[in-house]
Amino acid sequence: MKLFFGEIFPEVRIDEDEQQHILKVLRMRAGDEITLTDGKGNGACGRLILEGKKVTLGNVKILSAAPPFSPLLHIAIAPTKNIDRTEFFVEKATEMGISEITFILTEKSERRNLNFDKIQKQITAASKQSLRFHFPKVNNLTKLSDFVQKQYSEHTFVAHCDPAFERTELNQIPSLEKITFMIGPEGDFSPAEIKMLAEAGIKAVSLGGQRLRTETAGTFVAAWNYGKMILEGF
Repeated sequence: MKLFFGEIFPEVRIDEDEQQHILKVLRMRAGDEITLTDGKGNGACGRLILEGKKVTLGNVKILSAAPPFSPLLHIAIAPTKNIDRTEFFVEKATEMGISEITFILTEKSERRNLNFDKIQKQITAASKQSLRFHFPKVNNLTKLSDFVQKQYSEHTFVAHCDPAFERTELNQIPSLEKITFMIGPEGDFSPAEIKMLAEAGIKAVSLGGQRLRTETAGTFVAAWNYGKMILEGF
């Protein structure tokens, strides 16, 4: 399957950047078959019609909407000082079916700005590469305290390294339809932040005996959830 991004409703239309990619990079030909998704679970397939610099689809067939991933995973993560590490996390977590990403600002955050246009393009590229019809939602930078106020503690967990607080193992997390996981910055959450999270009823989870980098911890949680998806027959 050759998957591309565009609109499905109200009409099928290939994204303009994708049209140029089809023409100038892939050098596809009229009549080649492709599949299109809008990133919301909808899809269509058809054959390319080339008219100068314009690319459209003919013989269009609307596909049945793809079901959302289960369980849904939302990771709230502090962006790393080295932006390449954050982008690595975004790419790999997207490939493994994460449903939502929120970037959080903490006391120890060293990066306080992001190029969201670039991140969205990475999400689109990783989604197409992994053949997913549901693209993850990405949210703007949010203060940790503001983020916590909008969460339900029943399905929200935090990974930190402070042994002074009780932490459960990943395999002790119950089966849930939606899970929110919080990953701290380089240097971890501050003691005051960890205490605030505990007082909000957010359970702490251990990711094992080794200390993981921020982007590694986020990718590990995405892989753990991907394994649950496979075991549950998604």
